[in-house]
Amino acid sequence: MKYHFNAIEAKWQKYWADNKTFKAKNGSSKPKYYVLDMFPYPSGSGLHVGHPLGYIASDIYARYKRHKGFNVLHPMGYDSFGLPAEQYAIQTGQHPAITTKENIKTYRRQLDQIGFSFDWSREVRTSDPNYYKWTQWIFIQLFESYYCKDADKARPISELVEVFKAEGNTRINAVSDDDIEVFSADEWNSFSSEKQQEILLKYRLTYLAETEVNWCRALGTVLANDEIVNGVSERGGHPVIRKKMTQWSMRISAYAERLLQGLETIDWPESLKESQRNWIGKSVGASVNFKVLSPTLSNGKGAENAGYLTGNPNNAHLLLERAKEMRANPTQAESALWRQLKSKKLGIKFRQQHLIDDYIVDFVCLSKQLIVEVDGKIHNSQKEEDAQRTEILENNGYKVIRFTNEEVLENIDSVVSKIQKELDGRQVLPFGKDLGWEIDVFTTRPDTIFGASFMTLAPEHELVSQITTLEQKQEVDAYIEATTKRSERDRMADVKTISGVFTGTYAEHPFTKKPIPIWIGDYVLAGYGTGAVMSVPCGDQRDYDFATHFNIAISNIFEGIDISEEAFADKDTTIIANSDFINGLNYKKATKRVIYELEQLGQGKGKINYRLRDAVFSRQRYWGEPFPVYYVNGMPQMIDAKHLPIKLPEVEKYLPTETGEPPLGNA
Repeated sequence: MKYHFNAIEAKWQKYWADNKTFKAKNGSSKPKYYVLDMFPYPSGSGLHVGHPLGYIASDIYARYKRHKGFNVLHPMGYDSFGLPAEQYAIQTGQHPAITTKENIKTYRRQLDQIGFSFDWSREVRTSDPNYYKWTQWIFIQLFESYYCKDADKARPISELVEVFKAEGNTRINAVSDDDIEVFSADEWNSFSSEKQQEILLKYRLTYLAETEVNWCRALGTVLANDEIVNGVSERGGHPVIRKKMTQWSMRISAYAERLLQGLETIDWPESLKESQRNWIGKSVGASVNFKVLSPTLSNGKGAENAGYLTGNPNNAHLLLERAKEMRANPTQAESALWRQLKSKKLGIKFRQQHLIDDYIVDFVCLSKQLIVEVDGKIHNSQKEEDAQRTEILENNGYKVIRFTNEEVLENIDSVVSKIQKELDGRQVLPFGKDLGWEIDVFTTRPDTIFGASFMTLAPEHELVSQITTLEQKQEVDAYIEATTKRSERDRMADVKTISGVFTGTYAEHPFTKKPIPIWIGDYVLAGYGTGAVMSVPCGDQRDYDFATHFNIAISNIFEGIDISEEAFADKDTTIIANSDFINGLNYKKATKRVIYELEQLGQGKGKINYRLRDAVFSRQRYWGEPFPVYYVNGMPQMIDAKHLPIKLPEVEKYLPTETGEPPLGNA
């Protein structure tokens, strides 16, 4: 007897569809069971073998649970927004909405022919406004929340504001950016609205930040590490470089410890749990602060005074209060320009409302000795005083450039371009320690601090361009350029290649006060930790190989251990030597003592670090849900939830741009 599977399967598939056999009933007395598959991208001409490979297993289980008397919810849908769907549309020359709709028809037909027991009454499409209304709603909830460490959960940002109004942030125990400044209630209440929003953005669970990303010019978008193979995009094989871009990020790192502890409560294979633990990457150690020495004083003498204190000491105490008030209440033009200068787009540090001699200047780049003044209409009546002030400042070695409020507000790009041109033309050597530069590192081995013989920064570290000497600039720039063409994954995986460049500058050891050279190396990643490491060749094999390759001194700080051939990394049997006050101590005791001494110096503290990093929303492309955001004076504001969904608008051109401007900017 012949088995006519085509006819038999078609008969029963029609029966299932007509009778809604697999529809999960609301209000059923049966026990509930939920089986969820990953939604496919409807990006090409149909399913590939990997789709049914997973779906068959989950479908078997869904049918099994139905036979066991469960009310099984087994839905299906389509991840119909995103790069694959848009790229397929571009290749075919059609709008993404059209190609996505047609592809979904093909997917549905193929899924039905295979005979899966999906509840199609609950089909979802991520490009459907009725669906992405709720992703927009979730984004708003995250923006309006912060993570309270005391409660160990997210709380409304409005609660934080009330505390700031009443007592400032001195007692706040919350997850935030590292550069949060302490302020009182009086200071908070005196801040401008823009300043307050800037501070809140450092606490919010979704926030804007300049982030190092994988940028593909040909695709016009940011790519995840998983989307890059051998330095090129998985889709299309296009070159990918590392680039800093302003992106929306989600502060998932706030949940690192909860994610880690949650692994103990779920029924997963231990091997899978361990991979998750490694992904979260909890490390216990210390944060250590190193002072950067002036390149001209790299013999370790440093400088007597910190060069960022440039005000006249006789009346600085009076001017400082005025400067603080001016920083809290900038003019609209000053606020707009400060956002540009502090974003590090110019690749160099500026200070706001800073004291120089007897004056408060609007903005100054001390390393280039460039002053930028923004003048309101009052300056029309004090041109003589301004000229005299400029003459005094320029006699002290500064260059002064001025812009009117109107120039800044009407064409800020032109203003920034002129500032950049002035910076490029000024060859003033940086004076590291004189300007208060510091490098923070995280180490899991504070007990080995006396073995630190050099430091290594990620090539993308923000200080690299500022501390590099003129003699080393060409070599450093070439190395940075080469590094941009390698993905983070490639750099982490490549343990055989040894490469790096000396910046020409030294840091001061916090205890010995001796100078240690600052190098850059692509094995250090800007996005992990602080983007800088304390290199201890005797205790770390990679540091050992680096030091040996570049002929950097290797100090032995382990009692009775031979390090002539390789590093010694076994902390359990460590007895410290040649390390001043921790000589003779084991790992635990030496670690505790070093942390205590660092805290006494104000140059470090005990710290827990996680490898888990905040997630980046990449929205340089057209085909995706719009952010429910509008801007007031450059600061993001959320659209009221009653107006959701904010629908994706039609645009004349939705092709990606090589520079990263989103097509939605043309809507």
